[in-house]
Amino acid sequence: MAAEGRVVEHPKKAFGWAARDPSGVLSPFNFSRRETGEKDVAFKVLYCGICHSDLHMAKNEWGTSIYPLVPGHELVGVVTEVGSKVEKFKVGDNVGVGYMIDSCRSCQNCDDDLENYCPKYTTTCGGKYRDGTVTYGGYSDSMVADEHFVVLIPDSLSLDIAGPLLCAGITVYSPLKYYGLDKPGLRIGIVGLGGLGHMAVKFAKAFGANVTVISTSPNKENEAIEHLGADSFLISRDPNQLMAAMGTLDGIIDTVSAGHPILPLIGLLKSHGKLVMLGVIVKPVDLPVYALLGGRKLLGGSMIGGIKETQEMIDFAAKHYVKPDIEVVPIDYVNTAMERLAKGDVRYRFVIDIGNTLKPSS
Repeated sequence: MAAEGRVVEHPKKAFGWAARDPSGVLSPFNFSRRETGEKDVAFKVLYCGICHSDLHMAKNEWGTSIYPLVPGHELVGVVTEVGSKVEKFKVGDNVGVGYMIDSCRSCQNCDDDLENYCPKYTTTCGGKYRDGTVTYGGYSDSMVADEHFVVLIPDSLSLDIAGPLLCAGITVYSPLKYYGLDKPGLRIGIVGLGGLGHMAVKFAKAFGANVTVISTSPNKENEAIEHLGADSFLISRDPNQLMAAMGTLDGIIDTVSAGHPILPLIGLLKSHGKLVMLGVIVKPVDLPVYALLGGRKLLGGSMIGGIKETQEMIDFAAKHYVKPDIEVVPIDYVNTAMERLAKGDVRYRFVIDIGNTLKPSS
């Protein structure tokens, strides 16, 4: 059930666009940010990616939204102020914030730089800070965050493309690394060719893998191979193609959130192969266990990544020119962008030009 947030007046005036109810329609919104604390970094937001989870949150499709809701967790910009005890950043640095803006800092996961698995991590938008106030995301002109949750954007990485890396990028980079699917010469399958899928193709290729895109849409074959650089393409609804490719893949990254058959994907794996689920499939999936037992195969999952690994991913992307394909839009196009996103009409990530188009209401 949607909730109303506790509106608190902080010292710093801020402006953004917010959803007020489950219609998900966004409109101008005046609010405030806290003062820059001793460990905080304040920055002017210049760009913010539009993630599919922003759409879920705006419409309260997960039942956890707090209104008014300012979406956005792929935000990047330039540091305007740092606290007295900040060590990693200075005014003028290019920085970003991803899906998390805090965690408990004391559990085993936090100690292991896996804040994304902390039971008490705080989301950058639609969550609650420790004082009970609501977190407002990146569809706004400014951000204040603890330096621990801020990522340095290398100068060689253009800010408009950096935002989507903080969610889509790390979400595929982390499982490729953790499950050992980052070794040159491996045969990796990517299920789905959306915001996550196209990044998975690019990172897997950067790691030196032979990449097969697996899709229900035959019309994406040319895009996958000619534009994104995949080595081959499988239509997942074609039993003959699936049969011919059985037992050929070392690992599969499944980015699809809609319900779909898992058994054919397991069949594509070699013995000891790994199928990693990234999509949030709401309904239970049918999992014939024998398909795993027959080849000592592994079915796993993964969710974003810790801050240390996110910085590692950003640095890797800058070094190897791994960049998302984006469509930059003005803030007043955001509702149309959300409608198009719901239809899958984007290649492959909308990015809002906050710096040039977000103007405070009079």
